[in-house]
Amino acid sequence: MTTLPPFAGFDGLMTLSRREGVDIRPTLLRVLTDLYVQANAHSADEERQFVELTSRLIDQVDDATRAAVRARLVIYPGTPAEVLKKLGLKPSSPDQRVPVAEDISAPAVAAPSVKILSEAQSRMASNLSMQPKDAAEILDMFSRASASERALILHNLQDTRLKASARIPAARAARAIETLEMAAFAADVENFTLELGETLILPLRVAAQVVNDPGGEPLACAVRALDMPSEVYQRVLLFLKPEFGGSVQHVYRLARLFDRLSERSALIMLAAWRGSTMAITRAKYRSGLYDDERNRARSAPAQARPAAPPPDEGVVTRTGSERSGR
Repeated sequence: MTTLPPFAGFDGLMTLSRREGVDIRPTLLRVLTDLYVQANAHSADEERQFVELTSRLIDQVDDATRAAVRARLVIYPGTPAEVLKKLGLKPSSPDQRVPVAEDISAPAVAAPSVKILSEAQSRMASNLSMQPKDAAEILDMFSRASASERALILHNLQDTRLKASARIPAARAARAIETLEMAAFAADVENFTLELGETLILPLRVAAQVVNDPGGEPLACAVRALDMPSEVYQRVLLFLKPEFGGSVQHVYRLARLFDRLSERSALIMLAAWRGSTMAITRAKYRSGLYDDERNRARSAPAQARPAAPPPDEGVVTRTGSERSGR
């Protein structure tokens, strides 16, 4: 049985990669490559696992993802030879600093032009909801990841085919940003949570989890979905909660994450929060079947009926002597 690399959240990504309807394999390959090239050296077991996973995924992703992965691994000195061969690259010789591609025998065919969707088509595509079970698994993977892994997940979400939520109307978002900033100045976490949940159409329970997450990445995604300005977000971090504003390093890390966070990644996270709510609701209110009551009824032990007495038992026979004695 294959053991997955020691990276949090990859079990959830592998599960999504096998489910029909959600092609998470490009994201899985990008995240795996980014995490691999971050380290200067790897053990033999880590290299073997990397080769095993990437060799399967390279043939299953699109050309754009394959080109992006090739660009990352071509300049990494520790890329395994099997992966280089899979990507069509030659191992570097002593006088070459980076691997080189194989000779191209025929001219490359021009790529077809990409059709740009109109605003109406983009709005219709964004309104398609994410599958509830997939949303729950994405959030579970995100919640168990570390800070650096969360940043990588958010960075790679923008290149996936997952459906994002529709944008919040500009007028409604502007009013919400003003209210959220005032609540942050007053350190009123309760009203901040209520306003955030109402604006993003999230249950209070989910909104509270977003605001109270100790890492702070979910809150950055939530306010990024509202298109909150960067300077307003920094003021929210400084005043809303003491544990956020008390650490300069924590505020700087989240502010840098917010500046690099794309709107599409934030809207995909919003779709995941809404989809996970549907999954919980479906599990709580399961549709009843016609034989549910019969299946839930307790089976009582069968009670034996008393045997019927013989026909002559209990019948008093009167004799002539008894009749004469009266």
